[in-house]
Amino acid sequence: MLLLHGRGAIAFQRLVGRGLPGSGARETARRVERGSFVHRIMVPSTLGGTASVNGGPSPGRYEHEAIEPKWQKYWEDKKTFKAVRRPGKGKKYVLDMFPYPSGSGLHVGHPEGYTASDVMARYWRMCDLDVLHPMGWDSFGLPAEQHAINTGTHPGVTTYENIANFKRQLQSLGFSYDWSRELATTDYEYVRWTQWIFLQLFKRGLAEQSSVSVNWCPALGTVLANEEIINGKSERGDHPVERLPLRQWVLKITDYAEELEKDLEGLQWPEGTMTAQKLWIGRSEGAKVVFTLAAAEEGKGEVEVFTTRPDTLMGATYVVLAPEHPLVEHVTTEGQRAAVKAYVRESASKSDLDRTATGKDKGKTGVDTGATVVHPISGEELPVWVADYVLWGYGTGAVMAVPAHDERDHAFAKIFDLPIKQVVAPEGGVEMPSIEEGAFSGEGKAINSGPLLDGLPTINAKEVVVQELEKKSRGSAVINYRLRDWVFSRQRYWGEPIPIYFPVDMPNHEKGDPRNDDPHTIRFDQPIAVEESELPLKLPEMDNFAPGNDPQGCLARAKDWRYFKKPDGKWYARETNTMPQWAGSCWYYLRFTDPTNTERAWSEEADRDWLPVDLYVGGQEHAVLHLLYARFWHKFLFDEGLTKHKEPFQKLVHQGMILGSDGEKMSKSRGNVVNPDDVVREFGGDALRLYEMFMGPLEAVKPWQTAQVAGVVRFRDKIYQLVKHRDISEKPEAMDNETLRLMHKTIKKVTQDVETLSFNTAISTMMIFANHLSGIKGKALPRAAVENLVLIVSPFAPHLGEECWELLGHQKSLSGHAWPQYQEELTVDDVVTLGVQVNGKTRGEISVAIDAKESDIVALATAQDKVASFLEGKNIVKVIYVPGRILNIVVK
Repeated sequence: MLLLHGRGAIAFQRLVGRGLPGSGARETARRVERGSFVHRIMVPSTLGGTASVNGGPSPGRYEHEAIEPKWQKYWEDKKTFKAVRRPGKGKKYVLDMFPYPSGSGLHVGHPEGYTASDVMARYWRMCDLDVLHPMGWDSFGLPAEQHAINTGTHPGVTTYENIANFKRQLQSLGFSYDWSRELATTDYEYVRWTQWIFLQLFKRGLAEQSSVSVNWCPALGTVLANEEIINGKSERGDHPVERLPLRQWVLKITDYAEELEKDLEGLQWPEGTMTAQKLWIGRSEGAKVVFTLAAAEEGKGEVEVFTTRPDTLMGATYVVLAPEHPLVEHVTTEGQRAAVKAYVRESASKSDLDRTATGKDKGKTGVDTGATVVHPISGEELPVWVADYVLWGYGTGAVMAVPAHDERDHAFAKIFDLPIKQVVAPEGGVEMPSIEEGAFSGEGKAINSGPLLDGLPTINAKEVVVQELEKKSRGSAVINYRLRDWVFSRQRYWGEPIPIYFPVDMPNHEKGDPRNDDPHTIRFDQPIAVEESELPLKLPEMDNFAPGNDPQGCLARAKDWRYFKKPDGKWYARETNTMPQWAGSCWYYLRFTDPTNTERAWSEEADRDWLPVDLYVGGQEHAVLHLLYARFWHKFLFDEGLTKHKEPFQKLVHQGMILGSDGEKMSKSRGNVVNPDDVVREFGGDALRLYEMFMGPLEAVKPWQTAQVAGVVRFRDKIYQLVKHRDISEKPEAMDNETLRLMHKTIKKVTQDVETLSFNTAISTMMIFANHLSGIKGKALPRAAVENLVLIVSPFAPHLGEECWELLGHQKSLSGHAWPQYQEELTVDDVVTLGVQVNGKTRGEISVAIDAKESDIVALATAQDKVASFLEGKNIVKVIYVPGRILNIVVK
């Protein structure tokens, strides 16, 4: 065992000193590479214990404390769930959205999705399919870095401590993961290939630098998201925030916008998620319209806008530029320059959120630039304004304002007394709205637009306007996307270093040293890719992880790491931005197929064997960004010939949220968090699995009620008692007809429910069958009925299944046993009980053969004493018979 250095040794002592329950002699090691040395964190294994597979618990109750660790150890020792491809067999790739290993560990809401996917993985193995069911860790992230800033503990130490705890918790629930494929996005071998993919994007021109306006807080020394700013100040600390242009790496996801939208068709995804993806991509058909600057501003450029309503072009009365638009400075007249400069400076202190929020009410702000543009069709001169409700990062950063038919333009026009011209009127007798009171944004027919357009329906008017623009070379029909390119860099420590460096200009490379702040210039305009043979580019060892007062982030302070000399004798500077947490989660499903490959990120054989993912289970909160980014990377990799599959995730399922017992979302602040360790300790892992699958439909939101766990515990214990304490017979006479038919009905219903992920009703069906077997008194239970019950319950309660299977005399794990089959003819009753009504009121019931003739059924019913008494002295005028359900005799 290698001892840890420095803070790592303390972390190790804390881990060992905790005395985690269930620890045994074997220990699990995980490497944490930092700089030039290796930490090895040793954590107590949860799979210890001395119970042998043939030993079994003590007589009496179902002792989950002994039984569950015993089978967890068996599965690990035997590598029961190792994924292997067999010639001629089908496959299923079952994947969970891998977790971020937070310090608080799992709460009972987390295992719901993991249990659902595990039920399917176990079921498909029993259907003789090859199953890949891996688990890993999305382990870069801000919480570990924030903890490092606050405590000085290296985020790697914290991260791998948390991973050890998460893994212990998952193993205690008996999930059938192939742990030999375990990975973490912070493992340097994984980082190597994440960086490699970035370099391929860079070489294809899909990763480039751009100046992006960011929210910089000098007091906090960090870039803030729009949501972290309130009224121009930081939410945390109420510090002033500046809007600064910052050099950022951007991935050109917009190059794939069309494919990302189009290829959603054919995927088995929830409708809401499909809609969310489409809205985020935001495909819209419209027109590019070019306004030329008026004579006084000639030579200073053109203003280009995009509109989805070219039919309203004749109603444009002014044009608006975003404060950041490069034309603002050039077109502003001398008389307006001071006012415009002050306005642009004021807008720089607002976040995009503030600017768009302001745009929803009547409090819009703006300044006239003094410039004008020429309307592309009418030739009329329109004023050019600058206003912060228009964002530079969205569309072209300019809009043609049509206040009669756009609410925000209307509000702006009313404030600044700008013309409002109505050019669309509603059709079909709809009352004409007052343009003074509000905008009419609907479709209709063109008015006040000249002989070319007047009277045309909106759809036709759009076409005519586009044709006219194209004829005048002042525009064209275009498809636009709401999707923006992905700002990929972060000014943080705990992320993958971006494998790029830049030349450094110095007066004297031999005597000068940029590490000593000698005069130098970093040539950011000349990015150079790190050689693939030099990957992974590792993070430097640091003690202070705070961003500091430099927007470039804390890595800019690691001068010995940042600056280096090459054999040519010249200095170079490494990129100090790191990748976002999204990076590692964009491709982990690919690495799971081939996690130990040191030559390639994954092989062609692995891609052919396992992809695409057949079932992807995770929370709806990832419905947009993670799925969008992962699909973007996948499509790029497809174009590079690195995968044969156009889409990564064929079927997607979102588990519903499990709320606290108070009906609120679980959180520490509410005090309603339930730790699965407590549930496992008291009731066992199988009980937790059964309860979470029994609570209700998988996709539904459900409140946790610990008291209700007792119901599934009784079900579990009932099955165990049937196997442990009842006589089992293989004699044919042990299986009566009722039990035989109920067994086949149960197998059919559970099979169908599992296939549709209707786990709650599958468990209900098994409960009914268990109660039936328990109610058989005075004779041995039929072996086939008991064994089939054990087999079909095992995906839900795998420890129970294995223990009962062993008690039934089997030597091998049931995980590889065939799923029980049913005979269709035995799932249909040969005798049914019918209610007999007289004039619509139930008067009795009869049992008849399922294929009995109606005349025979009526004869049998009328012969019943209870029914006959209501027929005396009356004539039968009508008989209504619903086969297999009810008989109604109408009399007078």
